[in-house]
Amino acid sequence: MILVCGEALVDLVPQEDGGLWRAVPGGGPANAAVALTRLGEEAALVCRLSGDVFGRQIRAHLVERGVDLEWAVAAREHATMAVVGLDADGAAEYSFYLQGTADWQWRPEELPEPSEDVRAIHTGSLAAALEPGAGVLREWARSHRDRVVIFHDVNARPAVGLDRAAFTEGAGRWMDVAHVVKVSDEDLAWLEPGRDPVTVAERLVVRHELDLLLLTRGGDGAVALSARWGDHVSVPGAPVSVRDTVGAGDTFGAAVLARLSDLGYLDRPGKLAALAPGTAGEVLEFAAGAAALACTTEGADPPDRAGVERFLRGTPGGR
Repeated sequence: MILVCGEALVDLVPQEDGGLWRAVPGGGPANAAVALTRLGEEAALVCRLSGDVFGRQIRAHLVERGVDLEWAVAAREHATMAVVGLDADGAAEYSFYLQGTADWQWRPEELPEPSEDVRAIHTGSLAAALEPGAGVLREWARSHRDRVVIFHDVNARPAVGLDRAAFTEGAGRWMDVAHVVKVSDEDLAWLEPGRDPVTVAERLVVRHELDLLLLTRGGDGAVALSARWGDHVSVPGAPVSVRDTVGAGDTFGAAVLARLSDLGYLDRPGKLAALAPGTAGEVLEFAAGAAALACTTEGADPPDRAGVERFLRGTPGGR
């Protein structure tokens, strides 16, 4: 079982005529939980779900896709909304409506004690950055890092109006908790403008003594780094016809955890220390293929495991 902790919101996705938006359940952690189930992993979403019309839609969406909601909190606040905009290349931009909404109001007593079958906790995105809940989630994750693998997706959202210095400090605190960190070149371009993202990633992986740092570079592929290696590993992007990039990063992170699970590296946190660069490259290839397929459909619609495996073999009909 993998626990995914964070927001489950509604994305308002533009339709082709440009004048209408469709309400689609989303949120980075919710997307990651769905992606994990599609890839054959048991996933539970630790979230705060509103009882309003959007909250009910989100709950139905997650249940239908096999996400365990045993630890979902029934929240009194309204659901969060994100309005999605797409540029000419299908890249997604977001505007958020989140003041006082359900996802950020965590209290320590709402968070579960992970059962013995939990092998990893996936955190990140806005729930890991917005107070009052972010600090509560971080201390909860810290309290369990000796027993389960902690994965953190930085997923910076400057459109929310976050203070750059405060977000950078918070991301650093999460990196001190996590064993595995995912960050995109866009994240690093906002956190440290004008600097080469691989150079920044090399510094972060050493400073925070990370077992694994994953740098995604969109169509240019991905890079894996470890504090225990002398060099980094990279894979190229998988060429696809892009519909939009909504949920691609979430799918990448989920696929990393799914492949690490396949290979036995989630059995206990200490096993990640033995991860070799060649094996990390295999993990990157699987995750890059899954993320590429996620870009071929509208909205957050991650592929299943069979589809990823067909795609990586070059078999037609990858979805």
